[in-house]
Amino acid sequence: MADETKNVFVSHVHEDDPGLGKLKGLLKANGMTIRDFSINSDNPNRAKSDEYIKSEILAPRIQHCATLVVYVSPETKDSDYVNWEIEYAHSKDRRIVGVWADGEKGCELPKALTKYHDAVVGWTGNRIIDAINGKIDGCENPDGSKPSPRQINRYCCH
Repeated sequence: MADETKNVFVSHVHEDDPGLGKLKGLLKANGMTIRDFSINSDNPNRAKSDEYIKSEILAPRIQHCATLVVYVSPETKDSDYVNWEIEYAHSKDRRIVGVWADGEKGCELPKALTKYHDAVVGWTGNRIIDAINGKIDGCENPDGSKPSPRQINRYCCH
């Protein structure tokens, strides 16, 4: 498979920064390189104003990408920034893909992700790539299975 490169903004909480390297490695091993436009410990943001961060730092980065990938962990759902990034990406007609964190068994998704996702997929390289490329829509459990009605009501997509 020829390697393809995509401009992607990975929405996440900073506690999950180590998972970004794993995500990039998983995608690379399956034939996709991403240019990650998000703010992380390798690319820190030192601004203090929330409005400035959103309008002058995050918004232009999201606009430069075709896809917003949300790295889903238990901490993600409570992040105001993650929810704002999802809502902003939706307002700009960007593809929104949730990816369950490596080893995640199921947790609540950010409210904006349940509302605006195109896909939510498990930790499988080819599935993530297909979701980014628009070949997969809908929601799946972290293990790749289809959610039961109870799981949908508990933590997944409505």
